[in-house]
Amino acid sequence: MNRKERLIKAKIPCKETGIEIRHSICDICSPTFHCGVDAYVLNGKIIKIEGTKNHPMNKGVLCTKGLGNRQYIYREDRIKTPLKRVGPRGSGEFKPISWDEAYNEIAAQLNKVKEQYGAESVVFFSGFSKWYRPFLHRFAYSFGSPNYATESSTCQTSTFMVWDVNVGNFSVADVANAGVFVGWAYNPHYSRHLALGPVMAQKERGMKVIIIDPRITPASQQLADIHLRPIPGTDGALALGMGKILIDNGWIDKDYIENHVFGFEQYREYVQKFDIDTVSKITGIPARDIEDTVYMMAHNGPMAINESAAPLAHHKNGFQNYRAIMALSAITGNYDRPGGQIPVSFTYNYMCAGFKTREQEFINATKKPGMRPKVGAARFPLWDELVDECQATDLTRQINEETPYPIKAIFALGMNYRMLPDSGAFRKALEKLDFIVNTDLFMTDTAKLADIVLPACSSFERGELKAYGGGYLQYTNPVIEPLYESKNDVQIISELASCLKLNDPLLEKGYEECIKYILQDIPITVEELKKTGLPVHMGDIVGQYEPGEFTRKGYNTPSRKFELYSNIIAKYQDKGLDPLPTYVSSLNDWDEEKYPFILNSGPRLPGAIHSRTHNVPWLRRLRPNPAVDISTEDAEKLGIEQGDTVEISTPNGTIYVEANVTGKVLAGMVNMYHGYSEADVNSLMDGNNVDPYSGFPGYRTTRCNVRKKEVP
Repeated sequence: MNRKERLIKAKIPCKETGIEIRHSICDICSPTFHCGVDAYVLNGKIIKIEGTKNHPMNKGVLCTKGLGNRQYIYREDRIKTPLKRVGPRGSGEFKPISWDEAYNEIAAQLNKVKEQYGAESVVFFSGFSKWYRPFLHRFAYSFGSPNYATESSTCQTSTFMVWDVNVGNFSVADVANAGVFVGWAYNPHYSRHLALGPVMAQKERGMKVIIIDPRITPASQQLADIHLRPIPGTDGALALGMGKILIDNGWIDKDYIENHVFGFEQYREYVQKFDIDTVSKITGIPARDIEDTVYMMAHNGPMAINESAAPLAHHKNGFQNYRAIMALSAITGNYDRPGGQIPVSFTYNYMCAGFKTREQEFINATKKPGMRPKVGAARFPLWDELVDECQATDLTRQINEETPYPIKAIFALGMNYRMLPDSGAFRKALEKLDFIVNTDLFMTDTAKLADIVLPACSSFERGELKAYGGGYLQYTNPVIEPLYESKNDVQIISELASCLKLNDPLLEKGYEECIKYILQDIPITVEELKKTGLPVHMGDIVGQYEPGEFTRKGYNTPSRKFELYSNIIAKYQDKGLDPLPTYVSSLNDWDEEKYPFILNSGPRLPGAIHSRTHNVPWLRRLRPNPAVDISTEDAEKLGIEQGDTVEISTPNGTIYVEANVTGKVLAGMVNMYHGYSEADVNSLMDGNNVDPYSGFPGYRTTRCNVRKKEVP
């Protein structure tokens, strides 16, 4: 082996090898991060992946998913060309067609539905990734449909809604200045890994850490001064009981409450129902542990509370539980102060960078007046008021019932029907539609249901704008050419806008021109961002957090205060919604004797994100087979041993998976990760077990039965 061959084998970038390092971002998982990536490229192919060391978000660190990007990009099942269905829906029988043929067919079918039933009968659906969402949203409005839907119908949006009714502004934990951190549903080793660093750093400086999670996790083992393990779905009762203890002991901020909290008296009266013995019985937590925890919270402030995109929201009482938790920030005066919860504003595509862009103006520019109500509007009126999306958990019902109007077609980017509860019922509803388009990198089970399938490219095959906390913007450049005949999602949207004759000249001009519109008030050009290719700090336009400024101006609520009694929710009391953060059981009403276990389909695995990485070899090896976590106590009672095949059943059906016997879950509770084609746990979920405030599904508290599979 000569020198050059040795250098290439070692993947050394230099002129001699021809290997170049090109910068991009990973978009496999949450847009909260999208870590910086260095891609080593040789002859137009990525041969190595590393984190970008000087990237302000991840500083060179990548999780297992990010490190699996090369296998993700070059998966064998990449869709190579546009496809048209030739067999029965769901059969996976397609023939290759050209892009022009695909566009013409899509335009003809969508316009046919629009003419016959109205534009609202077409749903525009976004799954993963999320980089194109402002463009798909505008595309829906240009078409004339109010029905822009996303997988955020089951992720994150419920927490946005809570802050809307609390103070009218999204808020986050200021961990860097906290004296005590309440890690409610905090599990960064497996989910949102970059959230671990700030907590570890502040703990080293003396911050106390409380972890509240039914499971034993790396966070509870490595970080916690106290670990509370409530029965799933009882978090609201725990928070209300904590509120009572704080009030009864005078561990509250009376000045903040008097001047900046609305509804405290009603709240104080309500929490009297949650005495320590009652809360202990509901949650399963010993009374002394609750008292010790509240003492730690009250005497080590300021107190920051972990934000949770889904774990706390995936219950039919999730919205109210979250309100009850964040009420603790209000009554202790830990809102809008260093080390507590602080207000932030979105810059672009879910990211808070400290300055404004024209994203919302771009989205709403083509919104037409007088459109019909969104899907889910009648069933979830609070969602309808607060969220400019339809609630996708109501799609199955509306497709089947055709009220208040029929849904006849879906144009989707990355749609995954397994993301919705009772996924089998949603699949059957999809089969009734006249026309489905799905765009993806891979031939997923959802893509197999489509009439037209379009091949998308990865983040390494396109350029895109990204905002980052701390005041950064980045515009990436493609690392490699799009593989096969794939195109990026916004290119597809822009070209279809022209083919559909939507009369949207800006959208038709494509991604870069639209970004120029969105960034027109920012003192840097798209060309300058592209030339750099790395995050650029926006300097003086980045706002600095001024403690108490939001409070002094008055919050964006009807009372101008932090609302423990919500004036917005009060409008919907006739719909059964309560203005106070009240507590009800999260369990669905299936027979407890027949279905004695609590099923949780939400807990993360370090190598998985929904079903996107189940077919990436490196990542699949971390858990090769679908498995359910079951407690050692329950396993012993049921005669189940590690690796046995077990049956999980609900009235919706049965799946068979391996048993993972562990001491890290509570007795009576079983956990299984979702998204497996061969064992879809969400198909077992109760489609009616949803939160009436947000529409979020009860993924983490659905009754089930578990038993060892009988061998003939």
